Amino acid sequence: MDKMASAKGKTTIPGLVVELLDATLKFHILHLTITGPGSYAAHKALNELYDALPGLADNIAEGYQGATGEIPKYPADMPANVCAPAMSSVKEAISYIEELHSKISKLQDAVPYTEIVNDLDAIKSTLNSAKYKLKFLS
Repeated sequence: MDKMASAKGKTTIPGLVVELLDATLKFHILHLTITGPGSYAAHKALNELYDALPGLADNIAEGYQGATGEIPKYPADMPANVCAPAMSSVKEAISYIEELHSKISKLQDAVPYTEIVNDLDAIKSTLNSAKYKLKFLS
């Protein structure tokens, strides 16, 4: 099996796919529960983010499987290193977005497929846009 799919303790492509899908749920819950000043802008920014993440996760999964010619095991039991945290504020969402961005940057250093690196850049761009909207528009 590909070392990117089996590295222990490090973010892997399959782990990232699962984390993005979990993050979708966590951002959606925050979107539904956000209140107070700036909450409408945050509500809309979070909506854009949780709408985008499943498609981005799917692109990474399919591209990776096509590049490697293998279907890796995706973590089904949601180990701690692939869980998005529960978020109850914009500040927590921004912190997690920054953490996820950092994980993806580190993962890009280990990926030998430039097309996958580019797909990971698309995720980082989406995260950057959400961070901007949450930080400056809400």
